[in-house]
Amino acid sequence: MVTRGTSRAGPYTPGVTVPIPPADTASRVLGVAAAVLGGFGAAVQSRVNGTLAEHVGSGFGAAVISFGSGLVWLVLGLACWPGARRAVARVVARLRDGGLRWWELLGGACGGFYVAAQGLTVGALGVALFMVAIVAGQSVSSLLVDRLGLAPGGVRLVTVGRALGPALTVVAVAIAVSGSVGQVPALGLAVVPFVAGALQSWQQAMNGRIRSAAVPSPGATAGSSGGVAAATFVNFLVGSAALLLAFGVSVAVSGWPRGTLPGDLPVDLVLYTGGLIGIVFIAIQAAVVQRIGVLLLGLGMIAGQIVGALALDVVLPEAARPGPAMYAGAALTLVAVAVPVVEARLRRR
Repeated sequence: MVTRGTSRAGPYTPGVTVPIPPADTASRVLGVAAAVLGGFGAAVQSRVNGTLAEHVGSGFGAAVISFGSGLVWLVLGLACWPGARRAVARVVARLRDGGLRWWELLGGACGGFYVAAQGLTVGALGVALFMVAIVAGQSVSSLLVDRLGLAPGGVRLVTVGRALGPALTVVAVAIAVSGSVGQVPALGLAVVPFVAGALQSWQQAMNGRIRSAAVPSPGATAGSSGGVAAATFVNFLVGSAALLLAFGVSVAVSGWPRGTLPGDLPVDLVLYTGGLIGIVFIAIQAAVVQRIGVLLLGLGMIAGQIVGALALDVVLPEAARPGPAMYAGAALTLVAVAVPVVEARLRRR
């Protein structure tokens, strides 16, 4: 629920309060649907990058290929899109005049930390507990990020429905993965993916602020698509740099990966699409976070990831068949997303 009338200022007008236009129900529903679609894309990207990592022999190496290819596509897009180049120029200008702080550009590094968390903890915790910790961190931090007004949409108060949604999401993911959680000898490592999940909410808020800084004026609709492109470009630029650094450290510690790049084209061509998929769901985050807030964006993304993982397990022949717990967890995530939306509509009435 957005506090009517005032907001924390966007990155381009520090210290100034501006009015927030109330979001109508239809736009909120469309925004949540877009977030679910973005989460589905994230699930597909995880499967693609996981298979690529098996070929390359390095999770960091696969992530560098994924982010790096996305960055190349974005550079080509900027070369052909004058509006996006002007949006990037506005981001640079606002960075120089202090309207945008340098640390607000570091959201893309959270993706690098997420990959590092996978490499450090999945082996000890297992994928199931790793996912529960990620979801718990993202659900809790999204409430805090919205309450502090870090996203450009302004302060959103903690209500019963907005608190119940994240709680149901954690329960849903725990149910979905309950059949695969076994004895974990190093449970304390779960704090690492919990922090990685918490940083995802901050990343979404910062992408929204970059997008706001890239439009010609506060609240302007003209040039908003270029602002989304600029935010996505900055995210990939920073994320690629962070992952290159992480990959360099892993090579220094463990040596060069012993795998090979997939070369059975066109069959293996899909393994190089992780960057394109990432562009889609990062752009969705930057586009809708101002309208629906970090909490609903995070819940929608989580629902999309759970449903997407379920759909992939059903469709792909080599995947393990999902059990009743997975279906129940996927259904509960959709309920968790609906709760804050319905509560906001009832409060408005």
